[in-house]
Amino acid sequence: MGILIVLAIVAVVLFWLIGAYNGLIALKNRVLNAWKQIDVQLKRRHDLIPNLIETVKGAMSFERQTLEAVISARNAAIGAQGVAATAKAEGELTQALGRLFALSESYPDLKATGNVAQLQEELSSTENKIAFARQLYNDEATLYNTKQMQFPTNMVAGMASATPAELWEIEDAAERAVPKVDFGFKPPAA
Repeated sequence: MGILIVLAIVAVVLFWLIGAYNGLIALKNRVLNAWKQIDVQLKRRHDLIPNLIETVKGAMSFERQTLEAVISARNAAIGAQGVAATAKAEGELTQALGRLFALSESYPDLKATGNVAQLQEELSSTENKIAFARQLYNDEATLYNTKQMQFPTNMVAGMASATPAELWEIEDAAERAVPKVDFGFKPPAA
């Protein structure tokens, strides 16, 4: 009878270990998948930028510094490795694109071109998808990190080669700023 109790306890512990291990592996894969979703959207963004640059290059030839800043920021973003470096590089790219879009507003010929408007819309849509993918990644990474720290799963974390996942964070204060929206509405003079 005593041996059956010991075998039952060993079986329960063994099943728990297997479940905890598999749970951590599943969460690790979900974090990896969420990161790949960000990567897909960033690639789309990076692929759209050369088209935008080519479209505006002729009309904004003397704004060469702004165009070069966008190209340089794009190249840095493509080459970034890891969550923190990618977040920093993508933040710089977002700022460079913001400056380009602000300048393009000063060019009526560009504003009238459907290509520029379409590319801006596609980039805007992609930015929204990136934001959702970042949120999903951070949610999955937080769940994974929490599970690793919770007792008793933390005892299995080493066996599962579980290491904390980095969260995507905004490092640039300019990205945290609330955007200014101006629809060009001027109240009638009194």
